[in-house]
Amino acid sequence: MFLEHLLGIAEYYPVILKGIGITLALSFIGIVAGGVGGFLLGIGRASAYKPLRILIGAYTDIFRGTPVLVQVFVVFFILPAAGIELDSFTAGAITLSNITACFISEIVASGIRALPRGQLEAAASAGLTRFQQMRLIVLPQATRMIIPSLVGQFVLLVKDSSVVSAIGLFDLTRSGWVIVQSIPNGFLVFSVVGIGYFLICYPLLHLSRRLEKH
Repeated sequence: MFLEHLLGIAEYYPVILKGIGITLALSFIGIVAGGVGGFLLGIGRASAYKPLRILIGAYTDIFRGTPVLVQVFVVFFILPAAGIELDSFTAGAITLSNITACFISEIVASGIRALPRGQLEAAASAGLTRFQQMRLIVLPQATRMIIPSLVGQFVLLVKDSSVVSAIGLFDLTRSGWVIVQSIPNGFLVFSVVGIGYFLICYPLLHLSRRLEKH
């Protein structure tokens, strides 16, 4: 029976590949958009302008403190009531990009704050503008320190992408639900789905370990 079910799952490989493709696309968008947004928010979070720090902190705390599933429901089901119609892929991409940016902002801000203040004072005395200090001194050093944490956040993004199956998007998790309707062996089907997520995340995990060594 086990072998029969396993062979049955193998026949659904186009369904699994389609789900993997959607998961990879969502993850890529989330990594790029969330990474850029996270750096911008993180710079603001670590700025000397207190009102900006408070505003960004409140924004990121709201999204970091609420479940991703609730957020994707709000974007997909509530925004249409305000006249903003989004398909499931766009809603998922926006939600994942935003939550990733919120978490990365705290990582970036922590990296910036960890730099010795003397370096900024020396740069300022050398006549560098605030923008030049950030571009030439702060961000290069902070980025090297936070890269392992960033990669870890990207792994979490891939796993969190499974919530989009709740709004009907055909990702890797959704493909498992489709297959299990025909092959009533949930343990085996979702073990295959789990292996799929592992294969996507493993290169990032391996990269993170290598970066931590260096």
